[in-house]
Amino acid sequence: MRKIEMFIRPEQLEDVKRALLARGVHGLSLTEVKGFGRQGGHKEVYRGKELWVEFLPKLKLETVVKAEDVDSIVDAVCAAAGTGQVGDGKIFIHPVIGATRIRTRESGPEAL
Repeated sequence: MRKIEMFIRPEQLEDVKRALLARGVHGLSLTEVKGFGRQGGHKEVYRGKELWVEFLPKLKLETVVKAEDVDSIVDAVCAAAGTGQVGDGKIFIHPVIGATRIRTRESGPEAL
């Protein structure tokens, strides 16, 4: 099993969600986050004053899937979230050593 963390632009959420559902992803967690990468932020004007905004709004999506599904899910997210511009996001993949469904106490891939 693998945990996939996806940091995406907020406006790409619906496209990414549809792509994940089409690949059989049944569970998804969403967190609103702020951060910056290579783009380093941008200037905004607020009440006539220029401000440098470093931390930009992003969404963090998390799901746990079978190891053999990771490549197709990553491809689907890249296609759905990619705009070709700096700041499209990142995907991180982590090993998962176990999972248990609380209600039924199923464990391993059956718990997904």
